[in-house]
Amino acid sequence: MDEEYDVIVLGTGLKECILSGLLSVDGLKVLHMDRNDYYGGESTSLYLSQLWKRFRGSDNPPDHLGSTKEYNVDMIPKFMMANGTLVRVLIHTNVTKYLSFKAVDGSFVYNKGKIHKVPANDVEALKSPLMGLFEKRRARKFFIYVQDYDENDPNLMKGWTLTKLQQKNSFRTTSLPFPLSFFCIYVKYGLDDNTIDFIGHALALHLDDGYLTQPAMDFVKRMKLYAESLARFQGGSPYIYPLYGLGELPQGFARLSAVYGGTYMLNKPECKVEFDESGKVIGVTSKGETAKCKKVVCDPSYLPDKVKKVGKVNRAICIMSHPIPNTHDSPSVQVILPQKQLGRKSDMYLFCCSYSHNVAPKGKYIAFVTTEAETDNPQEELKPGIDLLGPVDEIFFDSYDR
Repeated sequence: MDEEYDVIVLGTGLKECILSGLLSVDGLKVLHMDRNDYYGGESTSLYLSQLWKRFRGSDNPPDHLGSTKEYNVDMIPKFMMANGTLVRVLIHTNVTKYLSFKAVDGSFVYNKGKIHKVPANDVEALKSPLMGLFEKRRARKFFIYVQDYDENDPNLMKGWTLTKLQQKNSFRTTSLPFPLSFFCIYVKYGLDDNTIDFIGHALALHLDDGYLTQPAMDFVKRMKLYAESLARFQGGSPYIYPLYGLGELPQGFARLSAVYGGTYMLNKPECKVEFDESGKVIGVTSKGETAKCKKVVCDPSYLPDKVKKVGKVNRAICIMSHPIPNTHDSPSVQVILPQKQLGRKSDMYLFCCSYSHNVAPKGKYIAFVTTEAETDNPQEELKPGIDLLGPVDEIFFDSYDR
């Protein structure tokens, strides 16, 4: 280990492994270390025995849950947009040859006390109870405008700019207090509050209502991404998910780094970043050995004194013997609970996957309930989402900073 490297990477989370792989491909000499004996860091996927030890202090889960190695439980669960940036990075770097993906079966939204399918085609849109007939016509015109919008085509701009805030008096008035360009587009097409809430959270996937006071360009790009992702596999949702869980992604990029000369060392405790008198990083020390370097890339846990906490996430991990009720018995789904439906400041998410993606034995389902923490009581805060799951075999509560 007493060598000099261009870059030392600490932690094997997804971001760290992506950077390690790209830096190695670029010809830099990279050393990648992790205090754990497994890849993935906080974004790893755990066997059932590892999950049990982490939350229950024992690595002996009950036999009725099935084989421990048939479970791959994500610690930070998230579906991927089928045409999103991460997918494009995977394709560009050819890391896809190390991974297998499968489309997610359904996308749902919670509205007025019920779970509804987010329409994935024209037939579903016509049958959906999320909007009335006349509202669907207005929404269709709005969707066509968004899909055709091109910031480089003045003929489609119609005098609007979606990158700057505009004055309310440029458009017809509204009773709602959002005088900026994004909301004015909604007003122009006469969409009601319920439709605005559905589009902003279930399609544009905003976490809260902050987008209503921002220029509309980010929203338009999100809507286009949703449509492109939905069309890519022509399935029931715009999402895909890797077989065996998200923990496969860091390992894929770790392989890329290794192919281009990157060195990996797991189970390296007490990695200490060393600085010179001017505050410039000069190396990393572990077990009395120091590796010199010009740069260090690390996850926040390796430099806690230099990290600013910006929020907290509450989550519940549930093992069930059935799919989420009212989701058409789908083995993999996401259900979005918009903030206004729960009287919250941010959305809540239900995420479910199963044997169909090789993350649980056949007949078992892994469900997650997550939200931005607004209280210090995750059990009570997550109750609206947990109540939608039906009977739960096992449940684990957790909170983590971000």
